[in-house]
This record gives sequence, C-alpha cells and structure tokens, in this order.
Amino acid sequence: SMASPALLMRVVASAYSVAEKAATIVRNVMAAGDLGIVEKTGASDLQTKADRLVQMSICASLARKFPKVTIIGEEELPTDEVAEELIEDGHCEEILKKTCPAQYTGIKEEELVIWVDPLDGTKEYTEGLLDHVTVLIGIAYGGKAIAGVINQPYYNYEAGADAVLGRTIWGVLGIGAFGFQLTEAPAGKHIIITTRSHSSTLVNDCISALNPHSVIRVGGAGNKIIQLIEGKASAYVFASPGCKKWDTCAPEAILHAVGGKITDIHGNSFQYNKEVKHMNSAGVLATLRNYDYYASRIPNTVKQSLVP
Repeated sequence: SMASPALLMRVVASAYSVAEKAATIVRNVMAAGDLGIVEKTGASDLQTKADRLVQMSICASLARKFPKVTIIGEEELPTDEVAEELIEDGHCEEILKKTCPAQYTGIKEEELVIWVDPLDGTKEYTEGLLDHVTVLIGIAYGGKAIAGVINQPYYNYEAGADAVLGRTIWGVLGIGAFGFQLTEAPAGKHIIITTRSHSSTLVNDCISALNPHSVIRVGGAGNKIIQLIEGKASAYVFASPGCKKWDTCAPEAILHAVGGKITDIHGNSFQYNKEVKHMNSAGVLATLRNYDYYASRIPNTVKQSLVP
C-alpha cells in the first residue's frame, strides 16, 4: 500500500482548497455590495467583512484538520463558533501526488506555524482595484517560510464575462512553485515595484538611489511578489516598517521556491517562529534575480533609519 502523504503536503493541499473557498467569500462580499468597512488604526488601515469572514474560514478550516498547528491571522477576532458554511474540508489531489522533500517528511503538527493574511490589499479592495487583492497562507517550520499559497480572487477580472475568475499559486521549497508562468524581468531594466498607499520620503529616497527605469506603485505584498515572478518588475523595495509576517510568509516561500530572495532592507532574513514579533520593522527587499545588485545600492542613510 502507498504510504500516506507527509503532513506538510497534506497541509499545503488543504490550504489550497481553503484559499479557493476564501476567494469565493471575497467575491461574494463584494458582489453583495456591503463591505462593512472598519478603520483599524487609520484611513489606510482598514478591515472589511471579507477580511473577517475569510480569516474565520481559513483558521477554523485548518484548525479542524490540523489541531496542533499554530495559526496566526492578521485580524483580531472574537473566538465565536464559526458557521459551518465557512468550513472547507477539501484538498487538492495534485499536491498530494508530489513527493515531500526529505528534510520535511518528519515534521509534526506542533512544529508548524501558519501565517494568514485573509485579504492582502484591503484598501485597494475597497477602492475597486481588484487585481491587487490576494489571500495569503504561509507555512513555516523552524522559523523559515517553507511553503505558501497565494490566491488572487480577481485574477482575469478585466478579461470579459466568460473568463475564468481567480487563480491559486502554491509552492514548497525543494519542489517549486505552480499556477503561474515563471518569467524574468527584462535584462538590464531596473523596474522597481513599491507601495501605493504607504509612501514616505524614506521610501522614495531609497527608490531614487536605485536609479530605476520605472516605478510601479501597487497595493498588496502578495501582488508585488507575483509581479516579480511573472517578470513585470525586477525588485520589490519598501524602505519602511508596515509590512507584517503574514504579508511576507506565503510570498517568501513561493519566491524562494523559484530561486528568488526576500530580506529586510539590511539583508536579514525574516523569522516566522510563533514567538516572533509580527512587524517587519526594517522594510522589504525582494527580487527574482540579481538580488545583490539592488542590495548593494541601498543607501546607508536608509539602513540607519530602519532598525530591525
């Protein structure tokens, strides 16, 4: 008889289906028209009904299947009974068929930490910039991001009424990443992708120092990493606090699975163990290729302003 799939592959396979359910919730809330917007710390830090329902759905669905895994979500929510229609019990068969990398076959539930951003790009969601929005489920072991799922609920939304809406990208270190076409940015072009709604003098000074050919300003960390792996941008640069562990965990796993690199502005890698502070206080620098080129050009003044 076949050995049952390793825990990691079962978690990723479930997270895939859970993310697809999340996307349906995101689209349904938007279609119903009442976003239920709440300001958390200010006008650019918002929470909607979709953030709340999706987090409940993801966390409850994964906790039911993997009760000893630590799950950390962005939103502070009451611990009420979660409605049964929010629970997703399915999994992606295709993921279960992949062989788990040897270094991860012995992982136990209590050794995994799952970082969840139920709706990355909430501000953009409320403004109708739907292609910026992602659902992020990142899986960490030993403090490292080792697997991730990114769902884009509105992928293809401008392609007409009969287009298939949404897609799910997933990856595991040592296996690769799937659900998109890996493409490198044009050689010799420095296309910087950065924040849309959290700009500052520091953010802009850092970008200027990199001498970019062009700068793309979009919402969502998940969205920015997708632009890197699809060759639309060559570096994601954010010289500011503001990004959190649930923003970077899933994208990091997918980027690393295809040979890219993400760190803070100082070049330190992110830690994802359950005790870690949630804020990535020293910013973000990420590339699919040529990381050293960008890292070597971050000004010292910028580094000194951002304390890890």
